[in-house]
Amino acid sequence: MERGEVRWCLFAPPDKERPVVILTHTPAIHYLNAVTVAPISSSIRPVPSQVTLTIDDGLLTDCAANLHNIHTVPKKNVGRYITTLSSVRMREIDLAIRFALGIDAEP
Repeated sequence: MERGEVRWCLFAPPDKERPVVILTHTPAIHYLNAVTVAPISSSIRPVPSQVTLTIDDGLLTDCAANLHNIHTVPKKNVGRYITTLSSVRMREIDLAIRFALGIDAEP
């Protein structure tokens, strides 16, 4: 399990199993019992806190990572591997996280 991977994740009811992007820094994952993830949805909205993903990213259909709705989940709930996002796409995710959390890029 590494940062930037897209995997299936089982969420607690009433939610379901859905794909997520792993956000936790890779070197820390080995030491942790939980990881931070962004859920992926088929609902695509033109907002700065979402990153659109396509079949070119290794997904089966167009979808969006929702960085305004990040979760920390037990690693045991994170399952099957789907794909790994490119460094370019992960930079877009980093920007969306900054927007969602109100983190300014400059001091």
